[in-house]
Amino acid sequence: MKETKIPRADSPEAIGVSSKGLAALMRDIAESGLETHSVMVLRHGKVAYETFRKPYAPQFPHVMFSVSKSITSCAIGFAVAEGKISLDDRVMDLVPELKRDAEDPNLAALTVRHLLTMTSGKLVSVLIDKAKKTWIKDYAEAKWLYTPGEGWNYSNESIYILCVIIKNVCGEGVVDFLMPRLFEPLGIPRPFWEDDGNGVEAGGWGLYLTTESLAKIILCYTQGGVYEGKQVVPADWVAASGQIQVKQNEEDFPNGYGNSGYGYCFWKNPMGESFRADGVFSQFGFVFPEHDACVITTAGQMNADATMDVFFRHCPGMFENVEEQAAACEIPGLPEYPVLEPKPRNMALEAELENKMINFPGPQPHELPKLIGFPVSVMPMMVFFMSADKAGGINKVRLRFTENACKFSWSEGEERNTVLCGMDGRVRKCLITLGGVEFTVACTAAWENQHKLQIWVRNLNSVAERRLTFNFHGRQVTMTPSSSPSLASLSEFVAPVAAEWIPNPVLGNLAAHTMGALVAIAEPPHIGIIR
Repeated sequence: MKETKIPRADSPEAIGVSSKGLAALMRDIAESGLETHSVMVLRHGKVAYETFRKPYAPQFPHVMFSVSKSITSCAIGFAVAEGKISLDDRVMDLVPELKRDAEDPNLAALTVRHLLTMTSGKLVSVLIDKAKKTWIKDYAEAKWLYTPGEGWNYSNESIYILCVIIKNVCGEGVVDFLMPRLFEPLGIPRPFWEDDGNGVEAGGWGLYLTTESLAKIILCYTQGGVYEGKQVVPADWVAASGQIQVKQNEEDFPNGYGNSGYGYCFWKNPMGESFRADGVFSQFGFVFPEHDACVITTAGQMNADATMDVFFRHCPGMFENVEEQAAACEIPGLPEYPVLEPKPRNMALEAELENKMINFPGPQPHELPKLIGFPVSVMPMMVFFMSADKAGGINKVRLRFTENACKFSWSEGEERNTVLCGMDGRVRKCLITLGGVEFTVACTAAWENQHKLQIWVRNLNSVAERRLTFNFHGRQVTMTPSSSPSLASLSEFVAPVAAEWIPNPVLGNLAAHTMGALVAIAEPPHIGIIR
């Protein structure tokens, strides 16, 4: 199925969007240094403006992170409307796999509503080893913070249990369940959704959608569940999803963006009837019902508050007091990402490497990331940190050179990939498979000097770019991994959860207090030998 397009307006003003307001928004994004990948603004069922930061582009699905929760909520809405479940059903009746030997009064009290509103009381470690593929067991054995309904705490795994419910009750996974109900009516091709390794979607994360696809879903919610004149999502479910169902803990969200209220896997915004789908690294679908408008953004920006600061400075203001005949102004787009520029080549070393392989034998420093559950991959850890099938363990590297490119081949476990890296200042786009997931990447390479080769691999379906530096000293090679955004820049997110993130308690406590230690552990130099 080919993706259909939302109608485009002749001009922003033609559908009540201010060009000057859009221009101010885009300047603010640039001046604030946000890692934004795409922006789309819609009103009255049409697209007023869109832009992508190259090499990101409209055709590439982008990881949604916790925006996935909103789509899981939509599936529950259909199941409720069709009488398959109710919000007051006990979870233990729908997921008998959760029952343990002894009677658990908290489990007996847990309902679908509690899962949906983050009031379950369950706390599962954010980065428990998903590769064990025992997600239901992990949830059953996780501690209770409080009796269901007596508090609020954000729980990815509670939304996963909603997917288990869909599978158990409806006899099919969430994607299959939503195809005839949501995706096909909106003209959305079958999306990829990471699962638990046993065929049940992750629910709280792991969905990949294009900006256009996300925009269709958010537009549908903006219009009370209606798309192109047809009721797609039940109207009462859409209304309830964007209303306050529970209040968050104010001490956890001092700026107000996080404690304005929580609906059915949608967050209330601190203005009017506005609400949002919200994913880490600033994936957002902002809904402004009073203005029949919505704004979509995908990004790699860790500080979501910074992103909301920028967008809320201009939205919903750009939809107010707009004259249709006003003169449109030029709106700047997102800038292109930097690439490695051409530099003098080391032709002698390139020729020597032509038929050679670089091996990284262990044990050595690059084995340390295994202790924290994240062996180094060509994809930075933020891509796989909640995956059932993690990639990692770069080895058996081959480098071959052409007139304008470097062919980089490597192995991670049983997976082997080859990408072409432009050495003429232009990216080469390639398909790779890591952790069982197919990604589109954009790659460049350049010699920093006669002994040091840099390779940049940007994941166009996710949030980060891997940067590898190969330093050659005779037959010995040091490969140093880094990423953009850098792991160190994620300190505000990582440090508070590091002790629970890393199974090894000594390393976890060390990382919680010293981000430099985490970087050294997670992205160490690799010592290799040319053979």
